Amino acid sequence: MSGQGKGSVVVTGASTGIGWAVTQVLTQRGFHVFGSVRKAADAERLTAAFGAAVTPLVFDVTDEAAVRAAARTVEATLDGRPLAGLVNNAGIAVAGPLLHLPVDEWRKQLEVNLTGVVITTQAFAPLVGARKPAGDKPGRIVNIGSVGGRNANPFMAPYCATKFGLEGLSESLRRELLPFGVDVIVVAPGAVATPIWDKADETDTSAYADTVYAPALDRLRAYMLSIGKNGLPPERIGEAVHTALTTPKPKVRYTITPQPMQMLMADVLPKRTLDRIVGKRLGLLP
Repeated sequence: MSGQGKGSVVVTGASTGIGWAVTQVLTQRGFHVFGSVRKAADAERLTAAFGAAVTPLVFDVTDEAAVRAAARTVEATLDGRPLAGLVNNAGIAVAGPLLHLPVDEWRKQLEVNLTGVVITTQAFAPLVGARKPAGDKPGRIVNIGSVGGRNANPFMAPYCATKFGLEGLSESLRRELLPFGVDVIVVAPGAVATPIWDKADETDTSAYADTVYAPALDRLRAYMLSIGKNGLPPERIGEAVHTALTTPKPKVRYTITPQPMQMLMADVLPKRTLDRIVGKRLGLLP
C-alpha cells in the first residue's frame, strides 16, 4: 500500500466533488486514502486517477452490513496500524417546500446525511482509536458540514436540518470521545464549484407549480446556480480537511466560504432582520 507515509484516512463519498478533492489533497500530502463509492465504475475511476495511493471501498453509507464489512477489510489491510482519520463526507441535498415535500424524500435525506454518519462512525471509530486499551496516537474524525448548518435557506429544510443536526452530533461525539483522545472537527463549506450545483438546474419543481411557492422556487434555483458557478474550488475544502487532520491544535469548526461577509451578517444580524432580507430577495414578502 503506497502513499501511507503519514497514515491512512477513510473518506466517504469520494467519487466526485468535495470527496474527490479531499482524496486528491490527502494523497498529494502523503496519506493513503480508503475512498468509499457506491458503484464499481467509480472505484475504477479512483484507481485510475490515484493508483496505489487509494483503496476504493464500495458501499452505501446507509447499508450497515456493507459498511461494517468494509471496516473489517480496512482493519485487515492496516494490520494493526491505526487510521489517521475518518472523513464523513457522503451526502445528498433534498429541496422543496416543507409543507408539500413527500415524507419519503425527508426520510431519505435524514437516512443518508445523519444516520449514514452514525453508521460509518460506529464502524470506523475504533480503528481511529476509540477503543481501549489505547495503542498508538489516536486519529481524528472530520465531519463535512455546511454553512447551511448555521443559517437555513427556505426550501432547503431537509438538507439544512441534517447539517444543523450534524453540528449537534459532532459536539456530542467530540465530548464522548474525550476518554480516547479522538478529536471531532466540523469543516463547513459555503458554495463550492462541484457537480452538485448542476443538479439544481435539473430539479423538477413542477409538483409545486400550483403552490404559492412556485415563483420563489424559481428565484432560489437561479440564485443557487449563480453561487455554484462562483463557488470555491473543492481543493480548498480538501486543504481545510488536511489542516483539521494534521494541525497540532485544531479548531472545533472550520468555515470555508467565498462569501465571508455574508456569513458574518448571518452571524451578527437578528434573525428577524435576516427573515425580511431573504423573504424580499425570494419574493416571499412584498
